[in-house]
Amino acid sequence: MSNIVTETNMDIINSEQETVSKTDYIKGSFVSSLGNYYPLGATLDELGCNFSVHSQGAESVELCLFDNNEVQIESYFLNTTHSHLWHIHLQGIRAGQKYAYRVHGTYAPEEGLLFNNKHLLIDPYAKSLSKVQHSFAQSQSDENDIHIAKSIVIDDQFDWQESVKPTIDNKTRILYELHCKGFTQSNPNIPLPLRGKYLGLSHPESIKHYQSLGITSLQIMPVFSYMSEPRLKDLGLTNYWGYNPINFFAPEIRYSQYDAVVEFKTMVRELHAANIEVILDVVFNHTAESGDGGLVLSFKGFDNKQYYTFESDKNGVNYQNYSNHSGCGNTVNLDFSWSLKITLDALRYWVTEMQVDGFRFDLAVSLGREAKGFNEQSSFFKALLQDPILSKVTLIAEPWDIGPGGYRLGAFPEQWKECNDRYRDTIRSFWRGDTGQVSEVATRLLGSRDFFPLENRSNSTSVNYICYHDGFTLDDMVSFQDRHNEANGENNRDGHGHNLSANYGCEGPTKDVRINKLRQQQKRNMIATLFLSQGTPHFLAGDEMGNNQLGNNNAYCQDNQISWINWEHSSDDLLLFKFTSKIIALRKQSRLFGKLLLDDNLENSDQVKWYHPDGYLMQEIDWHAANSQAIAVELNEIDSEGEHFYLVLNASSYQICCQLPALEENKFWQAEIDTRCENGELIDEVTFVSDAVKAAAHSVLLFRAVSH
Repeated sequence: MSNIVTETNMDIINSEQETVSKTDYIKGSFVSSLGNYYPLGATLDELGCNFSVHSQGAESVELCLFDNNEVQIESYFLNTTHSHLWHIHLQGIRAGQKYAYRVHGTYAPEEGLLFNNKHLLIDPYAKSLSKVQHSFAQSQSDENDIHIAKSIVIDDQFDWQESVKPTIDNKTRILYELHCKGFTQSNPNIPLPLRGKYLGLSHPESIKHYQSLGITSLQIMPVFSYMSEPRLKDLGLTNYWGYNPINFFAPEIRYSQYDAVVEFKTMVRELHAANIEVILDVVFNHTAESGDGGLVLSFKGFDNKQYYTFESDKNGVNYQNYSNHSGCGNTVNLDFSWSLKITLDALRYWVTEMQVDGFRFDLAVSLGREAKGFNEQSSFFKALLQDPILSKVTLIAEPWDIGPGGYRLGAFPEQWKECNDRYRDTIRSFWRGDTGQVSEVATRLLGSRDFFPLENRSNSTSVNYICYHDGFTLDDMVSFQDRHNEANGENNRDGHGHNLSANYGCEGPTKDVRINKLRQQQKRNMIATLFLSQGTPHFLAGDEMGNNQLGNNNAYCQDNQISWINWEHSSDDLLLFKFTSKIIALRKQSRLFGKLLLDDNLENSDQVKWYHPDGYLMQEIDWHAANSQAIAVELNEIDSEGEHFYLVLNASSYQICCQLPALEENKFWQAEIDTRCENGELIDEVTFVSDAVKAAAHSVLLFRAVSH
């Protein structure tokens, strides 16, 4: 689905088309004419292809055509008639044609100008690229023809087979984060040619796994075309995660067999047929062109001065000092209208043409930065809100970057969800055994209303997680006290040092039965806590079956067994999968754990009552007790037929006796979850309790009020 020409510019385009018929000329194989300035990119029609690109400071723009061996065969200078848009129409062009641009103009880095007709450039609106883009040595005087991936003209037609997008309610959405390659690369049940590919994610064996687990939405790590940093190449490593884009439209061809666009669409179609959402992790905050001295691949060559932000010194703006709010060398300038436009156009393309259901925005604070810093009412946020397409999709923010004032949890617009690192740290700390955490735990369990008050934010705003792609996996978190990133080539200095993890007596794998038993129980505790918390649960693929990274908490450069999910399961792995699927099913069947309560008061109310394990309502002194390691909460829908639960969390190393609240006559507490249970079930046997129970050390108990 191409961008639609608006009525406001239709008269201009019609007048241009009349001119086109009088200015046709032939050069080589193709008939050239003026063409249209919209839509941007390469757009096929019945006669050929229209090419359009924006460059504000160029003196001229040259379109270069290549044969299948990427040897240049022809070139054409584009016309410009409107708002720095350069365009041409070539009759005879068909899908599959490779092309690139040369931009002629001033080369003056000290002024922010990097125009250089020696350098071929990737079309910023290219929908497909000819090859994986590797890093290479580049100088001002050398041509880069053989190094640059060529843009490819594509035909957007695709048989969607009447598939429709899933309708996943906010209160039932369960995010499952995975890497396109790593999820299937080692899975023996996936045909070898499809492992590590788009089609591997949508293979029936993969879909069977998603459905057995009970997740609703795949959150796929970046699939924009990307490039590894030169530094990693020198170390013999690669940017495995893909957070280093060279283009915002073209899907990465590493994950395809033949045609990345068609295979990505096929993946989405098959996942939708299984009622599974596709949410993309997208990177608009920076590009792989890095800062001063970085490669000129696309944006720098078209309009370096405008596409990126720069720092100032005593002499004013220093165009050789790129802002680095991403930590990757540059920051895309969304305060520039054409950067904003390409970002919005790319998002619409992925939603309409590629049919994805939403986005998770990497370092999303950068997207809201304007002249004076982060702006909660930025043009980007306003544009998304008013857009008839993008306003309807799922939007998830990573609510920070490394720039000034970059931590903004709770500061995004009301329709956004936000990754909640405070939830992660609190739950990790509590289950590790840190004392004095119960007040913080209570706040996180009920949706972090200190950051997301109910009057302003929806009940699904807080994206709760224990583990993400960056950091320890769940198994590593209970197996390692410290990070072990030696394989990354930085002497174990990279990665986060504040893991809030524990090894329970042995660093790494052990044959000690006692330690392994405790590690498995702690994993069940954290999984249970995650899915019994209010908000949107985010689960890292592989954590349901004991996946580990050998203690590496920053495996961004490990395209190997360290990062690939291990599908050779132990008996403990299979039991953990069973437990996780059952607790997800319990959450999905419940109303109370799928949506926030109506009352926004975290203190005692008709719907929520907090208890000391001894059975009395929590008092002020209990909330601040320095040695507290256990807490209980009663959740009640009030209605006589409504749900009524009692949850006990005991992170201490000793058994405690818990007094349960009294129920009306003919009702009892029925045990629903006891994380001591080791057989993959939520509980060993159904039991009914009327008054007191014993909560084992390091355990979660859940009871439901039932008539008996």
